[in-house]
Amino acid sequence: MDSHSDEPLLDQAFLALADPVRRQIIARLSRGPATVNELAEPFEISKQAVSKHIQVLEHARLVTRSRDAQRRPVHLNPARLEALTAWIGQYRLVREEQFRSLDAVLHAQAAAKGGPQAKDPS
Repeated sequence: MDSHSDEPLLDQAFLALADPVRRQIIARLSRGPATVNELAEPFEISKQAVSKHIQVLEHARLVTRSRDAQRRPVHLNPARLEALTAWIGQYRLVREEQFRSLDAVLHAQAAAKGGPQAKDPS
């Protein structure tokens, strides 16, 4: 997900997740599919408002809907969440490497000075 063509999808997903109601919907769907009525239960907003939140999540491809007789359950799209996690993860790995390099420099400086940090903590 590092190409510029993916940026609109990233923007949509992060904007969708910026809302606490939508994050709670995602959290609920992580436990399994649910109908709009089931998703609306914990909120003090209308079912229509919950439906609009679901539409935003659908537009961001974070959730999908299926048809099961009269029911239209909403499902989490785990592949989409994994793509977001991978995008975030690439920056986390860069930072971790920078911290490891900084630790090595500080350890070398402490060893050169003979200070208390000279001992290897591992």
